[in-house]
Amino acid sequence: MKPISISVLTVCGIDELPNHGTLGVTHVLSLIDPGSPALEAFQNYDSHHRTTLNFHDIIEPLNGKVMPGPEHVAEVLQFGEELAASREARSDGHLLVHCHMGVSRSTAAMLTLLAQVHPGETEDRLFARLREIRPQAWPNSIMIGYADDLLGREGRLTAALRRHYGHRIKHDPEVADWMARLGRRREVEMAAD
Repeated sequence: MKPISISVLTVCGIDELPNHGTLGVTHVLSLIDPGSPALEAFQNYDSHHRTTLNFHDIIEPLNGKVMPGPEHVAEVLQFGEELAASREARSDGHLLVHCHMGVSRSTAAMLTLLAQVHPGETEDRLFARLREIRPQAWPNSIMIGYADDLLGREGRLTAALRRHYGHRIKHDPEVADWMARLGRRREVEMAAD
């Protein structure tokens, strides 16, 4: 696969979308809840390619909710392949990945795309890159697990995710309580030193 000619990588939440409308975004990956209303912020963006995936940000099955599945992560990887294939048709690009808050689904998707583009890079370096893009990243562990499998990383992405969670908790202890209140206690317990 050719390197993706994207010089700007952005992760954000829905409330931040209006801030990026004039920044030359060329590609958008939206990860939003099923049945979410159309996002008006994109009306103020220049022409761009947008892919929307609909599933909830959960890590345990809940009635009426759509769990992230391997098919969703496969669609993220398909988006990455299409992005790479579009390289010859443009000189540069700006990729924006967003979910509701820009913390979990979107950061898991960005990490997946980074791992796809940089297959030889260590998993810890990929998470360091992710923190440079979005310091508050708390990637959805289910999505990372599927990315680990689909990319043939043999558990190394999940192990690095544990260290990433530990890093986040060390630098922002309040995140552990916040995630636990959101039903993500299992991820807090995954954290490694």
